[in-house]
Amino acid sequence: MAITFSDLHTEAGLKSLDEFLSGKSYVSGDNLTKDDIKVYAAVLVNPSNSFPNVCKWYDAVSSQLAASFPGKAVGVRVGGKGAPVVAAPAKEEAAAGDDDDLDLFGDETEEDKKAAEEREAAKKPAKKKESGKSSVLLDVKPWDDETNMKKLEEAVRSVEIPGLFWGASKLVAVGYGIKKLQIMLTIVDDLVSVDDLIEERLTVEPCNEYIQSCDIVAFNKI
Repeated sequence: MAITFSDLHTEAGLKSLDEFLSGKSYVSGDNLTKDDIKVYAAVLVNPSNSFPNVCKWYDAVSSQLAASFPGKAVGVRVGGKGAPVVAAPAKEEAAAGDDDDLDLFGDETEEDKKAAEEREAAKKPAKKKESGKSSVLLDVKPWDDETNMKKLEEAVRSVEIPGLFWGASKLVAVGYGIKKLQIMLTIVDDLVSVDDLIEERLTVEPCNEYIQSCDIVAFNKI
């Protein structure tokens, strides 16, 4: 059964509340509930020792609220005249139930949990999509049969670019005593262009002292 308190801004109202709280810790039992919050909001100030039971209860509620809301308050006052409040019919009030109450200490609903999970997910950075890689077989041709093939390979491997990884190599006979270097390389597609590698690094100075041309023999996505 609902408990009714009225005129808690007056001595008569506070006296009624003080008598009710005699021997009690809180309005509805031994723990703080929404009933205490409603009554607390109606009591304008701590009545001090004039009403000892109300004073003790008021301090207890204040302490719990302070612990739940640790931010520093600047202090506000609410004033002004408003239109008189018309009490709703008992049937409508019962239908409204606790949905209209501000549940400061209630359990978290499924909707609240879902919203919290969505906020946490939004904070996490999206996983960066990994760039693709390719395996390339390259023919590197010397100028003639007098080209030092060891120096040629050193020139090739001296080219260092982020995303470029040189692999195994071998010399392949072409004819007339000339050999070419056949070398494997792995590239990160977003970082390395094989065409640019050939045109801007392998067939220009200083590599072109040994390298006459390069051809792509095979190109496979990994």
